[in-house]
Amino acid sequence: MTGLGIRSGATGTRRGGPPAALTLLALLTCCARCAQPEPSAKPSNILLIVVDDQDLVLGGMTPMKKTKALIGDAGATFVNAFTVTPLCCPSRSSILTGRYPHNHGVRNNSLSGNCSSSAWQEGPEAGAFPVFLSKQKYQTFFAGKYLNQYGQKAVGGVGHVPPGWDQWHALVGNSQYYNYTLSVNGKEEKHGERYEDDYLTDLMTNRSLNFLDNRSPQHPFFLMLCPPAPHAPWTAAPQYQKEFLDVKAPRDGSFDKPGKDKHWLLRQPPSPMSNGSVDFLDDVFRKRWQTLLSVDDMVEMLVKKLDSLKELDETYVFYTSDNGYHTGQFSLPIDKRQLYEFDIRIPLLVRGPGIKPGQTLPAPVLNIDLAPTLLDISGFNLSSLNVDGQSFLSQMAPSLRNGTARPFFLIEYTGEGSPTSDPTCPKLGPGVSHCFPDCVCEDSYNNTYACVRTVDGGQNLQYCEFADSESFVELYNMTADPHQLENIVKKVDPSVLQAMNQRLIKLQSCEGDSCRHGD
Repeated sequence: MTGLGIRSGATGTRRGGPPAALTLLALLTCCARCAQPEPSAKPSNILLIVVDDQDLVLGGMTPMKKTKALIGDAGATFVNAFTVTPLCCPSRSSILTGRYPHNHGVRNNSLSGNCSSSAWQEGPEAGAFPVFLSKQKYQTFFAGKYLNQYGQKAVGGVGHVPPGWDQWHALVGNSQYYNYTLSVNGKEEKHGERYEDDYLTDLMTNRSLNFLDNRSPQHPFFLMLCPPAPHAPWTAAPQYQKEFLDVKAPRDGSFDKPGKDKHWLLRQPPSPMSNGSVDFLDDVFRKRWQTLLSVDDMVEMLVKKLDSLKELDETYVFYTSDNGYHTGQFSLPIDKRQLYEFDIRIPLLVRGPGIKPGQTLPAPVLNIDLAPTLLDISGFNLSSLNVDGQSFLSQMAPSLRNGTARPFFLIEYTGEGSPTSDPTCPKLGPGVSHCFPDCVCEDSYNNTYACVRTVDGGQNLQYCEFADSESFVELYNMTADPHQLENIVKKVDPSVLQAMNQRLIKLQSCEGDSCRHGD
């Protein structure tokens, strides 16, 4: 530090210079400036993989050996992750906005239910998290299924590219593996049934790898990949079509049990199921697992690519599903849309900076928490967001954030139904939809419910009310009855029902902070 005029043992002034006290002050000021941190490095990269209809409760993660090793074992596995609504379009809308369905307005998979409607595009979509990531200078890439009604001519067709995306490779309509149309940056691109060129899961993988090779290293990147698996039509890649041929759907828990003391949709299936129904659901179960093997390959290839680019340690990798699924529970052959654990629990695995490997985290996390978590990682000021979810970065990486778990949360669903009779199920008449073998109806207009769910050591309950002619109520003690076999609504103290009802009323109208804190 020569040039500052300080000599060892000097107590007076330096000839022709300032007083020693002022010189010392100048030194300290200079050192303080030197100690200021350098401008922060670019925010972490993010990769989000959202599969379609993958359950957790029935072993849906069993085929995902690479995914569990490369993401879960290398980071955190959340054992109490939930969707706030067990259906594709409203769930994906919740992921994109961080909001409950009653706040983003998407109720089911139809245009009339606001799935990718004009109202969605003009409102919630314009404020979805990719918009804010783009403002944070992220390079953004999307591939796969967006929303079920995306690409409809009535709402802009393939030319509509949602704001916030630099690269857009979105599937038109619902999940397919072959013979589909993509919107590629607003231009129509048709695909056939040649495996090497058209199998959607692999095409998505290849295009995402190409994006990583060609991105700018000066800015962080965000990839959102939404493969079709394991959604119908359950078409596996050729090399995987002989896997799991001896596997059957799990026969434990609520499999092929009558829907005793449950709402009418659970009371109508024949129980026990016919041999034809059981064979059908076993076949679906196997094919779902087969399709997931290509997703497992996708995860492996992306992790290897990030590693080769020396970006793996700077990237958060999320793996989750939009909702769960059932195959034979309460004698329902296949589907989602129900309030039970098999339909609302989802896988959630995350690795990334600050996350210690091998963690199993019990605190409840919702799909509406993804948007604020991603934005938290990007450095965005969350206090300026109008979201119902909360960042769970603090749970994965306590050294980075402080946070608290929510006391309880909402599950809600609005039945879709059909105004005419389903030809596969004429005996139930109009108002029902998604009928499978033996005329088992999986949805109807009055399959409309709201539930409050608590997940903690003192109170592990699920309380649900139906908007039907019976005003049906279901209550389950999830600790004593994890398979939800017994509706205890007539056995508990009325004060418990009253307390749960009041919580539910508040949650059904909550917004922002009141959703996060249960006020």
